[in-house]
Amino acid sequence: MLKNAVIAFIVTLPLYGCSQLTSLTQSDPVPLVDAHPLPDYRDDDLDVLMDPSYDPNCFIEPEVYAAYPQPDFQNVWNRLRAGFRLQYVNHPRIATHRDWYARNPTYMARVSERAERYMYAIAEKIEERGLPMELALLPIVESAFDPFAYSHGRASGMWQFIPSTGEHYGLKQNWWYDGRRDIEASTDAALDYLSTLHGYFDGDWLLALAAYNTGQGNLRRAIRRNEQAGKPTDFWSLDLPRETRAYVPQLLALSQLVAEPDKYNIALNPIPNRPFYDVVDIDSQIDLAKAAEMAQMEIEDLYLLNPAFNRWATDPSGPHRLLIPVDNTATFIENLKAYPLEQRLAWETYTVRRGDSLAAIARRFNTTIDTLQDVNQIRGTLIRQGEQLLIPTATSDPNAYALSADQRLAKKQDRGGNEGAEKVSYTVKRGDSFWGISRRYNVSVNQLAKWNGMAPKDPLRVGQKLVVWSGKPTTVTAKATPASDRGGRLVRELAYRVRHGDSLALIANKFNLSVQDIAAWNSLEMKDYIHPGQQLKLIVDITNTH
Repeated sequence: MLKNAVIAFIVTLPLYGCSQLTSLTQSDPVPLVDAHPLPDYRDDDLDVLMDPSYDPNCFIEPEVYAAYPQPDFQNVWNRLRAGFRLQYVNHPRIATHRDWYARNPTYMARVSERAERYMYAIAEKIEERGLPMELALLPIVESAFDPFAYSHGRASGMWQFIPSTGEHYGLKQNWWYDGRRDIEASTDAALDYLSTLHGYFDGDWLLALAAYNTGQGNLRRAIRRNEQAGKPTDFWSLDLPRETRAYVPQLLALSQLVAEPDKYNIALNPIPNRPFYDVVDIDSQIDLAKAAEMAQMEIEDLYLLNPAFNRWATDPSGPHRLLIPVDNTATFIENLKAYPLEQRLAWETYTVRRGDSLAAIARRFNTTIDTLQDVNQIRGTLIRQGEQLLIPTATSDPNAYALSADQRLAKKQDRGGNEGAEKVSYTVKRGDSFWGISRRYNVSVNQLAKWNGMAPKDPLRVGQKLVVWSGKPTTVTAKATPASDRGGRLVRELAYRVRHGDSLALIANKFNLSVQDIAAWNSLEMKDYIHPGQQLKLIVDITNTH
């Protein structure tokens, strides 16, 4: 009876804004399977059959969807299967990814275990909007359900938003907080974005998913090229970047594995079909170590539910809420009531000294200028010697905040090198770039960025500390004179040949010289350009070449 009721629910649900999924049939020689084959789940719920006439590329209005009773599943994976709406397609690109996942069952087991914290909430939000449940698997493709994931393209969080798109969809990003990693806010933003793309591309979910990866402008240009060449404009026919060509097939491969895990010998960690966490309003900034103590939970687990908070405390300007495991919610709320707002942080009084600035004080106490201004009601940045400032500080040792941005970075920097590599601390100077520093130490730009928890396009700040894992700096193949002693320094004169991308500043940084000295040694004006192949005279202190 229950099985029949579910089938009836799926088959009879009114559909709105639907269109035929022509993108899967116009140019693809591989035959389509009209209906998803009936899988043997051998699970705690039931089998679900997709009706052959069901249009998989449609959008159900949320109010219509909500009017129908939802099946009572015990396992979220079965809830997902019942809501799959993208057609089952046999395509070589899908098979490639499906076979890889099937050959690496431990990967899926690990990812499904990581998804336990988040999957119920994601499924709820997708159901409320009447969207295809395949979208719940998108964080596997994007981040393997790692809420701290950060890509070479500056995309962050479980749904991998780049800064500009995150801002466009209301995801605040500052020193304290990055909404791209906020479980609730980023999921809402991702579904908003996908729904917008679905409408923009005339109800074609595969094109919407491709645009989510490559951008709607890039996808529109690919469609226009095919239109001008008289070619089909479905996803499978478009000339797209390699990553995007793989992106949609990955999601479809995952949906096939989740639909029939036994067939592919995949173990999915069972996820109870009930909330994992509650959203608790806290009304103020709070030290995360205190919050974990109030909730009687490990601080690492608190960060995994609240990964948007970069530091030792929540953002002073909000959001003033925390995600707390349901089993800990009552205890947390009870203990929170016992703490007045002013006791939710530790406070220190600091007397301004000669030469101090708000920026220097903020760095010293691991806070921001804005916070110091707000707490001390300071307009502008002017402070006076002898003035007393109230400063919020962490209640615990920095190491206690194990998943804060600083601690995550420290772990990355400590384990980046190959065997025998030396860990070098490098301070960014004016004119530095990832490219210039990487050349100096004979490492790749991508390696250098990864060691420092950054993307190659991230800006560098003067004074920023970088870690480089290198056996030794790049050697210069140039004619050199014997070393000589000048004023107590061991120096060597080099004939350096300028390479593509070099500038006086980059060369000066590479050899710990000043631009003025290089210009003087070579009778150059500061405004003069240098060009590849040009030979420069350098006098290098070989006792201090690092």
